[in-house]
Amino acid sequence: MKIACIFSVILMAVLAVSPVYGDPWKFSIDANITLTQNAYSDNWAGGEAGALSWTLTSNSLAESQINSWVNSKNTLRLMFGQAHNQDVDTKVWAKPVKSSDLIDFETVFRFTFGWFLDPYASGRIETQFLDTRDPEKDKYVNPVKFTESAGVSKVFIKEEKREWIARVGGGLRQYLDRDVYDIVTAGRETHTSSDAGITFDTEFKTHLAESRMTFTTKLTVFEALYYSESDELEGLAEENYWKSPDVNWENVLTANITDYVMVNLYVQLLYDKQIDLGGRLKQTLSLGLTYKFL
Repeated sequence: MKIACIFSVILMAVLAVSPVYGDPWKFSIDANITLTQNAYSDNWAGGEAGALSWTLTSNSLAESQINSWVNSKNTLRLMFGQAHNQDVDTKVWAKPVKSSDLIDFETVFRFTFGWFLDPYASGRIETQFLDTRDPEKDKYVNPVKFTESAGVSKVFIKEEKREWIARVGGGLRQYLDRDVYDIVTAGRETHTSSDAGITFDTEFKTHLAESRMTFTTKLTVFEALYYSESDELEGLAEENYWKSPDVNWENVLTANITDYVMVNLYVQLLYDKQIDLGGRLKQTLSLGLTYKFL
């Protein structure tokens, strides 16, 4: 956790001086909300029940060439949604259930010396607004995963409507899970763990159909070489699961029908052998309202 705190302090210091000594920041902020609703009268025959679901998504970017040899790129993705369902018999609305939840902030410093490969250093924080896993206690901004990495990067395409960049290096990850209930002691404690290994990231973004459509794909692979809890797994069937690479592949296709109406297709493939032996797939297709602040 100390590494994450030190990185945050360095980040704030760099952000504080960059507008004075470097190029102005380029900001991009857009948000969209999707809503699905259906209702039935009390005398409706067929056993249907009302339902309401909504999702709010925001994507932000702040990038600046701080000086001739340092580029800073910061991205923030926020997502939260709920589903409300009505009981078929009593017509009473149940407690809303969370359908989407994400807080993902990443900052990357790329050192542009004009070499074939650019050195880089990055930090990432991944968490959620509301943790509902514990039926006895809701927790906010939990659990949290910190990732710090450093290595080399390569910009293959850097155009107004297309961008492709890849990074490879060494990475450290820390996990924080607060107020976990212990059935043995009947108390709560904070669980922490960490690992270290090799990380690979690549991201491609392009505009289509005269810029009314945008496609973004991002692939992250982490191969752990060290795990702080490996001793506790010795002799178990899952003893070496932590050595398998973790994969996160995200794909987003956004089409702007008008200036304020959009269609969004989100597909995510996750693989973490410690969580599940198979891959996990998430797919969301939505039609909603969108607005670009900057």
